[in-house]
Amino acid sequence: MSLQTLTEKLLARAGGRTTVKPGEIVDIEPDVALSHDNTAAIAEIFKRLPHKRVRYPERLAITLDHAVPPPSAKHARNHARVRDFVREQGVRNFFEVGRGICHQVLCEEGVVGPGMTLLGADSHSTHYGWLGAFSAGIGRSEVAALWATGQLWLRVPETMRITLKGKLESGVTTKDLTISLIGRLSSDGATYMAVEFDGDGVAALSPDSRTVLTNMMAEMGAKNACIAPDDATWRWLSKTLKRTRPHDHAERLESFRERSLYPDRGAVYAARLQIDLSEIEPVVSCPHAVDNIRPLSEVANTRVDVGFIGTCTNGRLEDIAAAAEVLRGRRLRARLIVIPASSMVLREAAEAGYVADLVEAGATFGTPGCGPCMGVHMGVLAPGEVCISSANRNFRGRMGEPDAEIYLANPAVVAASCAAGRLIHPADLADES
Repeated sequence: MSLQTLTEKLLARAGGRTTVKPGEIVDIEPDVALSHDNTAAIAEIFKRLPHKRVRYPERLAITLDHAVPPPSAKHARNHARVRDFVREQGVRNFFEVGRGICHQVLCEEGVVGPGMTLLGADSHSTHYGWLGAFSAGIGRSEVAALWATGQLWLRVPETMRITLKGKLESGVTTKDLTISLIGRLSSDGATYMAVEFDGDGVAALSPDSRTVLTNMMAEMGAKNACIAPDDATWRWLSKTLKRTRPHDHAERLESFRERSLYPDRGAVYAARLQIDLSEIEPVVSCPHAVDNIRPLSEVANTRVDVGFIGTCTNGRLEDIAAAAEVLRGRRLRARLIVIPASSMVLREAAEAGYVADLVEAGATFGTPGCGPCMGVHMGVLAPGEVCISSANRNFRGRMGEPDAEIYLANPAVVAASCAAGRLIHPADLADES
């Protein structure tokens, strides 16, 4: 039997095969089919197919998260159509306005876990790989076909192995690591590849910080990204499932343990890269491309009008805690919008006092969801404004206004920059009056 990467093992299982090879076409039956506010549009495509019913409604997972609460009558009508579809098709895994962003919620709810396969109508569906799952984004027509048949073909990707060594320095996060990596390899540096992270450096990364790695590999063109489960993964799952699934958390956790897969020693990788985490420094993605990176020190003092902490990339408890630590006892000189990735994150942030700290500093909180990330509402920019954001994209017009500029950075840098009114490292705030 040939030695296989984690991605190859996951796809082989989903395709009912023993092994697969890069370049092969495999028909898979994913465990989960994800969609969100775009469900209504996909349902219109589905109606044109001869199938009247979704083949496996229990495999669908649908959230309302992109424009929540609905900012217009048009969005409200869209949400109503999604709810109609959910009722008509008997979809059980449906999460309403306010529960949060799909990628955060499905992890918290145990809908996706180690050893599983997800295909989603969202480009950042690479996210779930932090749990040791295969997950990839697909188009709306493909999702409609998946609803109808329960199957979809994929080409098995080649795998890039990125080995992490050492530990990140204080004040440096996996957002800096990820932006640095994308800048080094470019936005198409992993086009249609699987990216697998390993090495002793992974063990030093918290679950919250790992999600940034797999989520943002979409910005490097990756088909999927994976981190094999370890003790930190199991601890996070055990703690979280007890809160979201009090009646069957033990059974769900055990099923994940039984399904978990790990790469073979000696598996063949198309590319290998080793990164010493101690060498990573705070960086930012400058307008208007994620791979347009510069050290923070080189762009310090750039004017900032507004900051945004949130999205599926950096809207978790660890991110909000970092912002609160920076801003505790300070007042903002630039606007700051904070949108937790889920209602669970919001509740935990409130319980820990982070919400109070940030509100006292002058920050504004929004409903758990995507917020202004895609430029629909809850903080879109005006012409000429400069935004420092913890999101995953800074394309021209991404936050609604083509004549605005978006810089990407870690949440602590976002918070510090809003306190100073200019790009700044948190450690340099001590010199601010």
